[in-house]
Order: sequence, then structure tokens, then C-alpha cells
Amino acid sequence: MPRIAVLDAPTNLGLKPPAPGREPGVRRMPDVLRTHGLIERLGAEDAGRVPAPPYSPERDPDTRVRNAPAIARYSVELADAVGRLLDGGRFPLVLGGDCSLLLGTTLALRERGRFGLLFLDGHRDLATPDTSGSGGAAGMDLALVTGHGPDPLTDLRSLRPLVRETDVVLLGHRDEDEGYPPDLLGISRTVMRSCDLAEARRTGMRKAVLDSFDRLRSNGVEGVWIHLDVDVLDVDLMPAVDSPEPGGLAYEELDEILSAAFSTGLAIGMEVTIFDPDLDPDGRIAGGFVEALAGTLRRPFSSSAPRVQEPG
Repeated sequence: MPRIAVLDAPTNLGLKPPAPGREPGVRRMPDVLRTHGLIERLGAEDAGRVPAPPYSPERDPDTRVRNAPAIARYSVELADAVGRLLDGGRFPLVLGGDCSLLLGTTLALRERGRFGLLFLDGHRDLATPDTSGSGGAAGMDLALVTGHGPDPLTDLRSLRPLVRETDVVLLGHRDEDEGYPPDLLGISRTVMRSCDLAEARRTGMRKAVLDSFDRLRSNGVEGVWIHLDVDVLDVDLMPAVDSPEPGGLAYEELDEILSAAFSTGLAIGMEVTIFDPDLDPDGRIAGGFVEALAGTLRRPFSSSAPRVQEPG
């Protein structure tokens, strides 16, 4: 396995304000996870950060998406940073930020070939400007990267779609259909591989992942990017999110999913999104998450982590 390189993407551009005059706190997520020792626990390389543009609470009048021009610019900058890590033989671990950063990470992949997407999220994120009540790209990101939505966000560098619908695996979601366009819901069920939380538990997490990756491999993908929105986790473990849903994955189930994905040899990078430190004032949630994530990632990457020489 290549060495993990941790890259910060502290963007909150894809979310609505939590209250008048306040910014979403997800921009602080990378700093807080670093403070809890994520890089050291992983033996990872520090790849720095891609600073995000200033946040605005207003909807862009042309696209009806909040911060759309800034998201488009930021996606290109993030794609360049992620691309350099991929070209250097690293495994990028991108710390968000909100889910709109998916546009930048998938743009980096699209510029390098055909890649799949494992979408671990409590929501399917298939809203459009017509159906979104918030106007936030964080609820539209999967629709946007598969080519559905306004051109400035779907046709970055004239490479629409960034991910083919057939190369997407949705796993672990538990949201309702309300708020999603019927045509995109149909695509998620018939073209994408969609396995909600209940189905994943019936099938078994490991089998659900391995079967899905077999399909992606048969499609001819060169690798698979992992999107991890922490609201896929049980709300009792991870309440510090903007749109909590009842239920969710246990840490043991997340470990099973990620371990299965890494065992295929197809996983080439990963992003983590939506944790809001403003909703975790004592740091307890962040500490538990870092411990769980580092425990899972250390195993497949242990051979590339720096080795500590024993005394004598």
C-alpha cells in the first residue's frame, strides 16, 4: 500500500448557515482531527491544506446554489492538490469540510482515467437546485459529480461527468425519498449500486462491499475513491453533524466496510466530511472518531508507516 498523505480541505461553502450570522463549523474539522493526533496515529505524511474561499450565506442567482462560483474555483484547486499526491504514489486522505469537496477529488480522478466511487453517507445527496430547500451543494454533490445540475458545477474543465453513474456504489444511507427528483432516484436504484443500511445489514457489510467492488472491477475502473460522510454513523456516536438521521452504522460496521474495501486493492484515496466541532465542545466525539478511524486505517497501511526502532 502507498503511504497515506493527509490533506486538509476546510471548506464550508456547500452548507447553509446554522443560524443567522453564523458560518457552518465544519471548516474547523481538519484542525480538530489533527489536534487529536490523527496524523501521528496513522504515521501519515502531512500534505498541508488547500485554503477555502470566504463563505457567503447567499444563493448564487445564476445556479441557485450557495457559493457556486467559489465552489467551482475551489474544486479545481483541490483537484490539482489531490492529483499531485496521486501522481506521487500517495494515498490521499482528504479532511473536510463539507461534501461539496467531492467535486474536487473526483475531478482529480477524472483527469487521470476512469475511477469508481464508494459513497458512504447517511444521505444519497441527489438533490438539485430545483428540489433543495437549502441550496447547499453538500446535499447535491453526488448529483453534480454524475453530471446532473448547473454547468458551472457539473462540467468542470469540460469533463462532465466526473464519475459515471454505473461506477457509483451507495452504501449505508437511511434517508427518505422526499426532496430527491424521481429521475435521479430511479438512476440510483437501477444504474448505480444502491445498498441502504437495512439491506447492507441483511447482506452483511463485507459481502455488500466485495460484491459491489467486483462490479466496479468488471466495469474497468482503475481504482475506487471512498467518500465518508460521518453522518453515516449512528447518531449516538456522531451527533455533531448538520443533518442527523435516526440510526446509522456502528464503528465496528464501518471498520468492516473499510477493511473489505482495502482488501480488494482498488481503494486509492478517501475523504472525510461533515463533522462539526462546534457541536462537540468537549472534544469527546472527535476523540472517539479519530481512535476508530486510525484503528481501521493503520492495518492496511502499516507496512508503509514509519517504523520505530526498538532500543538495543
